[in-house]
Amino acid sequence: MPVSSRRPASLAKLGRRWLYLVHRWIGIASCLLFAMWFSSGLVMIYVPYPSLSPAEQLARAEPIDWRAVDVPPPLDTRQWPQDLLLEMRDGIPVWRIETWEGERRTISAHRGAVLAQVDAGYAARIARRFGHASVAGTERLARDQWTVGGGLDQHRPLWKVTMADPLGSELYVSSSTGSVVQSTTRRERLWNWLGSVPHWLYPTVLRQDNAAWRQVAMWVSGPCIAAAIAGMWIGILRTRLGRHRFSGGRASPYRGWMLWHHLAGLVGGGFLIAWIVSGWLSVDPGHLFRSIPPAEAAVQTYAAADQVPAVQIDRLATAGAGAVRARLTDYANTPLVVLDYGNGRRTTLSAASLAPARATIRAIAAAARRRQAGASLIALDRLTTPDAYWYEVGGLPRLPILRLQFDDPASTWLYVDPATGEVLATADRRRRIYRWAFDLLHKWDLNALTQHRPIWDLLLWLASIAGLVTSISGVWLGLKRLGLKRLQRRRP
Repeated sequence: MPVSSRRPASLAKLGRRWLYLVHRWIGIASCLLFAMWFSSGLVMIYVPYPSLSPAEQLARAEPIDWRAVDVPPPLDTRQWPQDLLLEMRDGIPVWRIETWEGERRTISAHRGAVLAQVDAGYAARIARRFGHASVAGTERLARDQWTVGGGLDQHRPLWKVTMADPLGSELYVSSSTGSVVQSTTRRERLWNWLGSVPHWLYPTVLRQDNAAWRQVAMWVSGPCIAAAIAGMWIGILRTRLGRHRFSGGRASPYRGWMLWHHLAGLVGGGFLIAWIVSGWLSVDPGHLFRSIPPAEAAVQTYAAADQVPAVQIDRLATAGAGAVRARLTDYANTPLVVLDYGNGRRTTLSAASLAPARATIRAIAAAARRRQAGASLIALDRLTTPDAYWYEVGGLPRLPILRLQFDDPASTWLYVDPATGEVLATADRRRRIYRWAFDLLHKWDLNALTQHRPIWDLLLWLASIAGLVTSISGVWLGLKRLGLKRLQRRRP
């Protein structure tokens, strides 16, 4: 045989050998991780990571004591701040302000009232009102397992208040705003130790350093991707479906645990590869999916009324009776007062006349064009049902919603509240690709599935069971091989 014909054959043999070695030895560790990820993922379907939703915050908030409000909103005569709202704080109405420079302030809305310091006693009072139960203890901390994410950085240090209620609730009070910003129950904490914490590689000691956590997530997932692809490739190579079957007419040459591993890998291998690759993409390696935010000046232009009207507090007190929050906004150059109630109801009033009012579509479109630096608006739709990018897995998002599509270089889509003009979400080309590359492949969160449960649950369970069989059988086979190797080394 010529040398040139022997070389490809030897290279193919060497490549196949390395394929088996990679799958065999990396697969032992990766199968342990896969088994953990599949089982914890099933837990997360039903018990997500603890969070305090805006709806729950409103439901437990105190109604505004309008009789005590005698300080007008602290408005600049030239420009409204980025955020300005009125709510109760420890029995006193307060104005909360966030400037365009990022400064946050809380000012008493009752002349002469002194705001209490956010100490242990304050935290206990707030938690008692919020949780409707007595307090068992308070603790000041920077972060713990349920407050480790960066979203709470502006509220640190936190006061953790343990409640003496049947749910074993723990409430976290912000040292900056004095509000409850996180809530957990005994059930949530227990199941999350079996769900989100292992699934996300989320122990506090690691997650508190975001850069280190991202690196660990990427480098742990990488070898698992290699093992999964190698296993799928081997599974296909070792399958015979035509006339040249194995003895007894079998499609697989294996028996026992190897047969289970082979068949389950063929059935669930595609899902496993899609899942681990999308999991790796979840931390956005190389920031491939990072959006370029619009210029701050453009955002201010979107939310900057030409005139700042004086809000009449006495008339607002009548119009807002029973409200738990009053927010002054000027989105789309339309000054409004947005009243939120504990039952979820919302009312929008003109800031000048306090008559019912809404932002107009014309005003929203004009302001959105300025926000997008003059890009052309190529489509404007009013959605009454979720679309592929405005949706929620556990229910329905806020509807109706306006979807504005632009022809700017990033191909930006804006999702805008038609009542207030507030931009609730932005989806440029990169974020839309990320939605399919991560969310769909990792969560199977198509509206056709999530809006028709338990079909979604059933499909996830079936795929996860195939993955668990593949993983557990791989662990068992790996342990057997390691035990056999150890015995062979001990033989004289």
